[in-house]
Amino acid sequence: MHSGSAAAVVVFLALTLLLALFFLPAFIARSVLRHYSDEREDFPGTGGELARHLLDRRGLNDVVVEVTEAGDHYDPQARAVRLSPQNHDGRSLTAVTVAAHEVGHALQHAEGYAPLQIRSTLARSAQQAERIGAWVMMLVPVMAVLTRSPVGAGFVLLVGVVSFGVSALVHLVTLPVELDASYRRAMPILAMGYIPPRDQRAARRILTVCAFTYVATALASVLNMWRWLALIRR
Repeated sequence: MHSGSAAAVVVFLALTLLLALFFLPAFIARSVLRHYSDEREDFPGTGGELARHLLDRRGLNDVVVEVTEAGDHYDPQARAVRLSPQNHDGRSLTAVTVAAHEVGHALQHAEGYAPLQIRSTLARSAQQAERIGAWVMMLVPVMAVLTRSPVGAGFVLLVGVVSFGVSALVHLVTLPVELDASYRRAMPILAMGYIPPRDQRAARRILTVCAFTYVATALASVLNMWRWLALIRR
C-alpha cells in the first residue's frame, strides 16, 4: 500500500472514530430512554408528581416543577426543576428516573455543592465566550493583513482558542456533577421504594447513558476549537 493511501486510511479511521465518539452516546441515550418510556400502571404518579413530592419531603417547597420544551434540567437561578412534557406527565421508568435526577441537582444546590456552583458560574459565561471566540477567530486573518505581524494575529488567536476552551471546560466539569446527582442522590432515593427492585438496574442504565452524553458534548467543543485552528493554519 502506498504511503498516501495508508495516510488516507488512517485519516478515515480517525474521523470515523471521532464521529462515533460524538454521535454514539447521544444515540444510545435516546434509544435507552425510549426503551423505558412505556407507561407503567404500577407507578403511583408521574415524573412531575414525583419531583414535587421529593422536593416537598426535603423542605424545598420554594423549588418549582415546570414543563419545558428545552430539555430536562434544573435551573439554579430560577430554582426550578424543568421536565420535558413526556417526563413531567408520564408514568414511565424513564420519567420517574429523570425526575429524580433533576431533583438531585436541586438537592446539590440546597446543600451548596461546590462543583454545581462552579458549573453554574462557568455556564453563565460559556455561551457568550463562545460567541466572542467565533468573532475573534474570524478577525485573525484581518489582523495578520493589517498589522503584518504574527504577534497581533497570534494574540487574537489565543483569545479565541481560550474562549472555545471555556465551553469544553463547562462540559468536563458537568460530568462529575451529573454523576453525583445520579448515583449519590437519585439512585438511593429511587431505591427507597419509589421503583421496584427489578427496575433498579434499568434506572441505573438510564442515568449512566445520560451522564456520558456530556463526554460527547465536551469532545464536540474540543473538536470545534481544533477546527478553527486548522482553518487558521491554512
